[in-house]
Amino acid sequence: MNQQAPHFTLQRNPFGRLVFVDASGVAHEGVVPVRAFPITAPDEGLSIVSPDGHELAWVDHMHALPADMRALLEEELASRDFAPVIRAITAVSTFSTPSSWTVDTDRGVTQFVLKSEDDIRRLGEGKLMITGGHGVSFVVQDRLALDKHSRRLLERFL
Repeated sequence: MNQQAPHFTLQRNPFGRLVFVDASGVAHEGVVPVRAFPITAPDEGLSIVSPDGHELAWVDHMHALPADMRALLEEELASRDFAPVIRAITAVSTFSTPSSWTVDTDRGVTQFVLKSEDDIRRLGEGKLMITGGHGVSFVVQDRLALDKHSRRLLERFL
């Protein structure tokens, strides 16, 4: 696969902010990487946006970037993205909504309120996104890979 070098560079300034330098050498400090599809295709479609909201560059595939630039972007994205992965559903207060859920995630055990069945979105290939009452999005990577008890609880809401 022939990869073309990007027409920009990325670096961190002494204050830890991301700096984008375009092909003409103009530096834009405090840029923000934004994934187009953070859950379904996290490595495809990335926009680098200036602090005032203007797109400076579009990256089709993260793997097409040089390793050092990719590492900077992944580090920046990791500090912004927060979508705990549900490993097990241990309890549900009621099978109607709103209901309180207790789940085991990759970040630990937590509770949230499911306001409506509409807060469970199917993303394809068994993947789900569940939005809790405070707006935190939880991801189920593969609902069929959950344990039997978790699947049974989840099926009541799907």
